[in-house]
Amino acid sequence: MPPKGVKSAKRKRQYEKIKASAKKQGRSTATAKRIAAATTNKTRREKGETKGSRKRSSSRSSSSSRSRKSSSRSRKSSSSKKR
Repeated sequence: MPPKGVKSAKRKRQYEKIKASAKKQGRSTATAKRIAAATTNKTRREKGETKGSRKRSSSRSSSSSRSRKSSSRSRKSSSSKKR
């Protein structure tokens, strides 16, 4: 059974497919349901399908870009110490 707010057939299919995939990977039924619900809710939130939802993913920077920023900062600080 999909999460409470899921009304579209598309999201119900998504939930069932993710749950089946998790079960196939050897996860317990409870864990498979939790993973499927979390993933389905995340997708709904990102697509603006939830009540009062906002798109957040575009305003956040990814972890890879954050790591690039921090590594460039460390290079700048180490090069200035050498001078």
